[in-house]
Amino acid sequence: MIFNIHDKFEKTFIVSTEIYEGFIRTFKDTNPLHIWDQYAIEFGFKERVMHGNILNGFISYFIGECLPVKHVIIHSQQIQFRNPVYLNDELQFKAKVSDLHEAVNAVEFKFIFKNKEQKVVAKGQIQIGLLT
Repeated sequence: MIFNIHDKFEKTFIVSTEIYEGFIRTFKDTNPLHIWDQYAIEFGFKERVMHGNILNGFISYFIGECLPVKHVIIHSQQIQFRNPVYLNDELQFKAKVSDLHEAVNAVEFKFIFKNKEQKVVAKGQIQIGLLT
C-alpha cells in the first residue's frame, strides 16, 4: 500500500473573496448569516460567517490534489464544525492516516482545521478508496 499508518499531511488554505463569492454564485446559499455582517453580529459573531461547506471543498482539493496518488475516490467523510470561519481566514489543515484497510484498498484519515489563533474550527475523518 502507498500509505503508512500515521503518515501526515499539511496544507494552508485561505478563505478568499473569490472562493466565498464563487460558493454563493454556484450554490445560491444566501442565508443572511453568510452574507450580512450586521445580521451575524446580532447573533454574537464578529462578522458574517463563511459557509461550512467551503471547508468540504478544501477537503476535496486535499484528496484530489495533495495526496501522492490520483487514483482515489472519497468513500465517506464526516466533519464537525467547532468555531466560525470568517472571510480571509487562513486555515491550517492537518491530516494523518488513522487506519488502513488493505483488503479493500481503503485509507482513513483524521483531519483538523485550525485558524491563525490555533482555534480548532473543524475536525473529522475521511475514508478514501484506492482505485485499481
